[in-house]
Amino acid sequence: MMNKDLYHAQFAQLEPRLVGARLPWLQRTRAVAFERFAELGFPTLRDEDWKYTSVATLEKRAFKFMPESFDGVGADQVDELALATSRLLVFINGRHAPGLSRPGSLPRDAEVGSLATAIADRPDRFEAVFTRDAVALVNGFTALNAAFWADGAHIDLAAGCAVDEPIHLLFITTDADLAVHARNIIRAGAGSRAEIIEHYVGTNDAAYLTNAVTHIQADAGATIIHTKLQQEGLRGHHIADIRAEQGPDTRFTSQSFALGGLLSRNDIATRLDAPRCEATLIGLYMANGRQHMDHHTRIDHLRPRGTSREFYKGVLDGASRAVFNGKVIVHPDAQRTDAQQSNRNLLLSDNAEVDTKPQLEIYADDVKCSHGATVGQLDAEQIYYLRSRGMDDASARALLTFAFAEDVATRVSCVPLRSRLEQLLRGRLPEQVKELL
Repeated sequence: MMNKDLYHAQFAQLEPRLVGARLPWLQRTRAVAFERFAELGFPTLRDEDWKYTSVATLEKRAFKFMPESFDGVGADQVDELALATSRLLVFINGRHAPGLSRPGSLPRDAEVGSLATAIADRPDRFEAVFTRDAVALVNGFTALNAAFWADGAHIDLAAGCAVDEPIHLLFITTDADLAVHARNIIRAGAGSRAEIIEHYVGTNDAAYLTNAVTHIQADAGATIIHTKLQQEGLRGHHIADIRAEQGPDTRFTSQSFALGGLLSRNDIATRLDAPRCEATLIGLYMANGRQHMDHHTRIDHLRPRGTSREFYKGVLDGASRAVFNGKVIVHPDAQRTDAQQSNRNLLLSDNAEVDTKPQLEIYADDVKCSHGATVGQLDAEQIYYLRSRGMDDASARALLTFAFAEDVATRVSCVPLRSRLEQLLRGRLPEQVKELL
């Protein structure tokens, strides 16, 4: 059972030291959020959306909410993780590290930086957002984040602003048994354009928790590409909630790559709340050993002539387990909706398991929609073909697995990010196979 006394003590101790402690509205929203967390607790297997993902180990663990330090990462480590030509913001143990960040020379009408700093400079801009979010908390993790968040990224693009280079938000956790609650707020003004890469890395093999919430608002005609790259440590736990709100004629792309962590859960949702919106969701999860990876997505078509495309792939080996639950809802006013959803899974072991549940709810009568899922193993004929060309069995299987996963990586338009993903996928291959590519 969850130790509620421990969380009460943590909140009482840390609340006066958190961002905005002197702002009455932020104090209220934190208090409301903590009360909501105390009411909800952590999700259990009795909750429909969590029936395949147990977080019992997180309930029992006494994470600390204040890091021992904000150091422990060198410039060389950051250079290895940074994407070429990107505008880099680094966060160490949940706090912005300006000395390691390289935002570069941004357009005058673009704000990119620490959320804690932005609130300290102009708190009035954020009251409505946080007050609204505090009354719409959907589970214990989002409530915990709203109560305990300490920092995160703030990106605000004025109307017509275009940031040509990718904005790389690099979150690095170094402390064992630490709970990091990152909060990111992204607003894209009318006609603006940006690509944002949210990247999580752990530098140790000890247990820790990342609990992140990202809110994206796209105004009329804006184009936002958001990528989530999860490379947590071997015993890291990663829980994330990403929610987008789309205005008229907006283009939103979500790209999720889950490659690390002992347990990870990504909730990704977008609301097409105006005519002629487009949403594209792609993802790849690769699990081994006893890793558990869960993706829950939701696309709400609320207005006419919306288009959505969703394409997720999973590769599972060892005794790993994955969950994919994709829900597309076409509401009554969303006539002429065009929605397609696909989830494909490759099982490399008899002990690997996936629970996939594509869902399509249609309440309009003039739509074009489809959805489907597959679960299977490597094609024996393809293996035979490669072996007949002189390749051994292990190499043939590795090459076919690489091709299956790379299909998602090649859909990424950002060249530095696509190169990084292909590098990570190649790193899983035997040396003799790498020489063939």
